[in-house]
Amino acid sequence: MLDKIKALFGFSSKSEQHREPDENMKRFLIVCLGNIGPEYVNTRHNIGFMAGDALAESAGVDFSSCRYGEMAKMKVKNCELMLLKPSTFMNLSGVAVRYWMNKEKLPLENLLVIVDDIALPFGAVRLRKQGSDAGHNGLKNIASELGTQQYARLRVGVGNDFPKGGQIDYVLGRFPQEEMEKMPELLKHVGEAVRAYCLSGADFAMTHYNK
Repeated sequence: MLDKIKALFGFSSKSEQHREPDENMKRFLIVCLGNIGPEYVNTRHNIGFMAGDALAESAGVDFSSCRYGEMAKMKVKNCELMLLKPSTFMNLSGVAVRYWMNKEKLPLENLLVIVDDIALPFGAVRLRKQGSDAGHNGLKNIASELGTQQYARLRVGVGNDFPKGGQIDYVLGRFPQEEMEKMPELLKHVGEAVRAYCLSGADFAMTHYNK
């Protein structure tokens, strides 16, 4: 009777709270790239962090400290998404990725990296199954640590309106107000692309969410 009353009001029993993961559930590591610290909040290089925060908020889950970063876990139908925000700073992102891929024994096809891209205009979204690092230090380190470029990445355009030699200041600069006003819609689209990748695969997600 007590269990029924708890269930009625949304409480879980101790055994339910510590239930082992469902073997039939597909598990994905969603790596949200960025730099830790208040000085990097809402900067272009942190669009991955912003996407991770939006995904977690949409699922009503919170990030907590973990090895090499912060993690939030959310479920989408038969998939568990492990949202990872590395604390290693951008240039050593691969250390966190390799650790969690090995710890969770995940295949490469269950990895998706969300990253900023200055080669794309603000608001553009491109999901690819693989590719080069295109000079991005986070992707470069991930490839170095994994020993391969054969992993999926979701590139989010941040534009390239900077003078020659101004790339670092640009990516570490904050989004202007007019772009921040469009951010909720963009992050929602990114979140939908992530869910589609996990539920239906890369080809489906690329066809329906690349823009």
